[in-house]
Amino acid sequence: MGMFSVSAVIMIAGSRGSYALAGAVTATGLAATALVAPWTARLVDRHGQARIAVPATALAALGSLALLLCVHYDAPDWTLFAAYAATATTPNTGGMSRARWAHLHRGDPAALHTANSFEQAADELCFMLGPVLAAFLCAALFPEAGTLTGSALMLTGVLIFAAQRSTEPPVTPRPAGTRSPLRTAGMAPLLAVFLATGAVFGALEISTLAYLDGPMAGLLLALQAAGSCLAGLLYGATRPARSLPGRLAGCLAAMTALMTLPLLAARTGSAALLAVALLLAGAATAPTMVTGMTQVQRLTPQNSLNEGMTLAVTAILAGIAAGSATAGWAVESLSAAHGYIVPASAAGLALVVALGGGHDKGPAVVTAGPSPHMG
Repeated sequence: MGMFSVSAVIMIAGSRGSYALAGAVTATGLAATALVAPWTARLVDRHGQARIAVPATALAALGSLALLLCVHYDAPDWTLFAAYAATATTPNTGGMSRARWAHLHRGDPAALHTANSFEQAADELCFMLGPVLAAFLCAALFPEAGTLTGSALMLTGVLIFAAQRSTEPPVTPRPAGTRSPLRTAGMAPLLAVFLATGAVFGALEISTLAYLDGPMAGLLLALQAAGSCLAGLLYGATRPARSLPGRLAGCLAAMTALMTLPLLAARTGSAALLAVALLLAGAATAPTMVTGMTQVQRLTPQNSLNEGMTLAVTAILAGIAAGSATAGWAVESLSAAHGYIVPASAAGLALVVALGGGHDKGPAVVTAGPSPHMG
């Protein structure tokens, strides 16, 4: 899944000569996913992970292949938007995996913190290797190679994941009249934080791809993910502070400060300095995501856990879409270096929302088992 966005940008920009079009297409696909994903997650909660994830992934893979064919055969621009929107059924495997950790470590917040940190580090590893592999395949073989390989890997990976039935959480009956996790106290401000954080990710990716315009961009994006992966592992080894909201605000403050480094480095014109800046900037993203996802787990009832975490991922995807489109406009209207203004601004916005949103007022989470609360 870490290959798709970069593959699509390289494939579309190479064929149509427009990063604005490439950013708009990927933004459309992410926006469609943001609308569909919560419904997919609700089906997962009601019917189980394996029964829903496999067919949903097959449909998403077909959408990616449709995009590939539209680009390859020079179809009209509108077909690119329609094809990429068809990938909206991509299941939230990260959320499903975190739901498994929450089930296995119910009642043990310290173990869950470590598990969530490991999960985030694993995500970062995928999104570190994915762009590099995508950029290499598109450059060394043919422009559609990244999308084709990513589709095959995604379908294979979900089949393997779904086969692990021993760790799959049991389906918990959902009483009639159960409210959506979206209506849980404290959830809306937290989702706004995820929305702004997603804009950081989307804008950073588009800006880097436009700034270097080649396989080197994938390597620099990998450095950013490497910094996040390492920080996630170190964060998981520490004993977390008791206050989740305070911890989240601290992580966002660090991310805001570090996201100014790529902007400063890009203005020097040095790819080496930009590489160092992206490595350092990535160090705050994994701790931010771990803390935010832990807060979502605390706020969400067990029988809606997949839906709750998917809402968080949906907010991130919507933010990535907005960040990608905004950075694409900044790159073409101003310059590639000015694109880095967008992630720095989005990080600052996330911090402001966290400080003023009051997302710490929600109830403790219902996780699993007989105990009604965790932590």
